[in-house]
Amino acid sequence: MAKPAEVSYNAPIYLQLREVVRSKIEDGEYAPGTAIPSENLLASTYGINRLTVRSAIDALVNEGLLKRVQGKGVYVVAQIERDLEVLGGFTQTMNAKNVETRRKILSKGQRRAGEKYGAIFGIEPDEMLYFIRRLDYADEEPIAIQEIYIPYNLVPKMEGIDLSVFSMYEIYKFYGINPVRAWQTLDLVQLTQSDARLININKDQTVFLFGCTTYDDHNRVIEYSKSYTRGDKCNFTVHFHK
Repeated sequence: MAKPAEVSYNAPIYLQLREVVRSKIEDGEYAPGTAIPSENLLASTYGINRLTVRSAIDALVNEGLLKRVQGKGVYVVAQIERDLEVLGGFTQTMNAKNVETRRKILSKGQRRAGEKYGAIFGIEPDEMLYFIRRLDYADEEPIAIQEIYIPYNLVPKMEGIDLSVFSMYEIYKFYGINPVRAWQTLDLVQLTQSDARLININKDQTVFLFGCTTYDDHNRVIEYSKSYTRGDKCNFTVHFHK
């Protein structure tokens, strides 16, 4: 194993590996939100046993640089000091109410902005967006279908981030993107039969459609989303002030 600059050559092997992994995180080789190589692969790469690898990984998990996700692997978590009290997404809102959440990704990928989304983001119609369609659960019950659009160049290595593990607000924090305000609209719509089935309602029932345009602290539009939310599982409040 190559000797990390920060650790004595005589340091225990797990500490040397810990610093190797830390360096790869700091250098961006292991990007925020992505999984690091498996314990087996790390053990094979550096010619050490899995218990030593696990000790090194555990040390970085305890520091908050890595996060274990049952059945999925170990993911990089950046250390960012950001205050998002005022503006939060689905997960933040539900967690504040002590509701257990999870997300199921229905589809994701790139698409052209086109005239509509080009105008929203202030970009050319031929520029690319990253599109995510997901199902949001609260206490194991599906309550909303989310469609999210993000400028493709905003978040590097988006394809490598597990969107069922990390919320968009966590991903923005990884990259120092600070959502500060949003413009939200509300409408009532009906879903197609297939989408109605996804959230366990009849297609004749209406749902709330929340449209949300989110801006960062540089006044850039960083996200446009549409949330089709069950009316029987949701209510909302509006605060008027001068």
